[in-house]
Amino acid sequence: MMEMSPLRRRMIEDMMIRNLSQATQQSYLYAVSRLSRHFGQSPDRLGLEEVRAFQVHLASTGISWPALNQTVCALRFFFGVTLGHEDLPERIAYARTPSKLPRVLSGEEIVRFLEAVPSLKARTALTTAYAAGLRAAEVACLKLGDIDSERGVICVKHGKGGKDRTVMLSPQLLSILRTYWRLRRPDVWLFPGRDEARPIGVNVLHSACRFARDAASLDSDVTMHTLRHSFATHLLESGTDIRIIQVLLGHNNLSTTARYTKVSNALIRNTISPLDRLTLEVVPPD
Repeated sequence: MMEMSPLRRRMIEDMMIRNLSQATQQSYLYAVSRLSRHFGQSPDRLGLEEVRAFQVHLASTGISWPALNQTVCALRFFFGVTLGHEDLPERIAYARTPSKLPRVLSGEEIVRFLEAVPSLKARTALTTAYAAGLRAAEVACLKLGDIDSERGVICVKHGKGGKDRTVMLSPQLLSILRTYWRLRRPDVWLFPGRDEARPIGVNVLHSACRFARDAASLDSDVTMHTLRHSFATHLLESGTDIRIIQVLLGHNNLSTTARYTKVSNALIRNTISPLDRLTLEVVPPD
């Protein structure tokens, strides 16, 4: 086993002090290691020109904009916090993310999609994701104790940003979960992995999603997050206040939630034009 370098240890300590999630820590370490391997040098010997060249290289490989910006976050942290170069992070440019409306499934497509998941565990997990608007990692990390049937809520622990929140527990979902429990008898984790001492892997859920998408003949852009987008849009179309949806999704800013108003056709259809409040003669008088 290779000994950890002092620089890597310091970066890990910096991330621990700031209580960054394990997933974030791993992605940050991977990004800095990738920069180092690209130039064949220790990253503390590299500067802004190398970082810029690395960004150009990543963009040329067709990397997604979110992945590219996550790398920018990692490098800003490394150079600004771990190395203490106060002026450098602001000069590492973020990529401008193209504005794209989220894909939303209709109710009929949701049913077709979920019924195409062959595994009981995966089908129940994906159903839970849609019913409560959860992220893939949030579903995977649910424990039996997080399902509060008496209060009719699900307690989401350590969601994005390490935040806890409470979401509704659908009566139909509760019935589905009870049937699942009777058949599988999970002990601690609601959706355990092959090793029952650990939760199901997020990659397993994504794999089940891809299988169901293809089996249900849906577009290739349907992902686990599409279930969350659909949850929010369907709530909005049913008249739920957008501020409640914001809390359910765990968004810090209402502007993040507000993008669902752009994809809600029912909301647009049901919006009354100011013209409808007027009495207007269509044919002008002679």
